[in-house]
This record gives sequence, C-alpha cells and structure tokens, in this order.
Amino acid sequence: MHAYDYALIRVVPRVERGEFVNAGVVLSCKAGGFLQARVELDEARLRALDPGVDLEAVRGHLRAFCAIAAGGAEAGPIGRLAARERFHWLTATRSTMIQTSPVHSGRCTDHAAMLERLLDTMVRLPRPTAG
Repeated sequence: MHAYDYALIRVVPRVERGEFVNAGVVLSCKAGGFLQARVELDEARLRALDPGVDLEAVRGHLRAFCAIAAGGAEAGPIGRLAARERFHWLTATRSTMIQTSPVHSGRCTDHAAMLERLLDTMVRLPRPTAG
C-alpha cells in the first residue's frame, strides 16, 4: 500500500458565479513515482452552466493540465519540474477557469485503478440503477 494525494479538476466557466463541473482527476504518489491527470469533460453539463462557454479554450487548458502532469519539455518550464513539484503547482489555489478541489489523501496498491475509480465516483455521471 502506498499513500497518494489527489484533487478533482474543475471547470469554472464563470468564476464570479462559483459554479463548476468536475472534469477530471490528478493523482500523485511520491513513493510509487506516479503522477497522472485524466480528463473526461461532460460538455453538455458545462454548457448548462454557461451556454456561451468557449469549449475550444477549455479543451486547450485541460490538455495543458494533462501535459504538465505528464511532464517533459513539451509541457514547458513547469513540465521540467519534479513530479511532486508539478502536482503542487497544478493543485495550487487559483481564480481561473480551470481549478482544483482541495487535495485529499488515501492509500492503495494500484494507482491507475484508483484514478479510474475516482473518475467513476467523482467525475462521470452515475449509472442508472436497475429496478
């Protein structure tokens, strides 16, 4: 079992209103050498908050968020930082269209599976129950 930290990635189309759509998760495990962000934007839900939202701009910002999590020169100067530094940079409080929730912690053995579980429970719409 390794400790991990995660935050939800939120799109806040009109910052002054404070309304948001959970659009992804960023998960970091220092001991496991894991840092990944996954995004699944529900554009219809976002348009319900702001019919005039610039979806192309949102998509671009979310791609940049994931690129920074992945790291490397193509992610610019921030992408060259160590994984833990990139996680802290990504989860820093900001008043922009792309924000993150407070950081939460947990323990797991499979970080990729935990990332998928968090997407299921926190980002994707619940599946209808039979009955």
